[in-house]
Amino acid sequence: METQFDYLFKLLMIGDSGVGKSSLLLSFTAGTFDELSPTIGVDFKVKHVTVGGKKLKLAIWDTAGQERFRTLTSSYYRGAQGVVMVYDVTRRETFTNLSEVWAKEFELYSTNQDCIKMLVGNKVDKESQRVVTKKEGVEFARENGCLFIECSAKTHVNVQQCFDELVLKIVDTPSLLAEGAKGVKKNMFNQKTPAANAATGACC
Repeated sequence: METQFDYLFKLLMIGDSGVGKSSLLLSFTAGTFDELSPTIGVDFKVKHVTVGGKKLKLAIWDTAGQERFRTLTSSYYRGAQGVVMVYDVTRRETFTNLSEVWAKEFELYSTNQDCIKMLVGNKVDKESQRVVTKKEGVEFARENGCLFIECSAKTHVNVQQCFDELVLKIVDTPSLLAEGAKGVKKNMFNQKTPAANAATGACC
């Protein structure tokens, strides 16, 4: 039976293929780690959490990073209260593409002016291979109005904290909280995962 909840929030995960979006999501929702194949189109997971006595249902959309899926994934920005922008600290191009691709896509497709952005530098377990400094991440987040954290899906370092901070910021934003309450009413009808959902996972 469907778990009862007070608020429904839509979160979206974006970033280049292979940065670890699916693995971060799996680490958060199931507490496990897998070397996953690239997401085809869009994947979807649900997580129930309690914040300040409020029961929240998080509908988390995991988008494919490959360019050929962009037209499909662009529609999933609509109505999102939170967006997680992920890069790989060991691959410079995934960080560069945040400003050249993903931040632009967000501005183009997001329909929510109060949407909270969380910048995530993943794979800090590979510290010896790091090419993007934490300072660079902090500066990008400051320039683009994002929360910021570095994580490792593999070791689970800061994964819970990443989503906790994002959700707390959403709950503390009155317009987003109001939207979450409306989302519950819409969800009273049995909401099925869209047929667009396809294979699981992006690489670690």
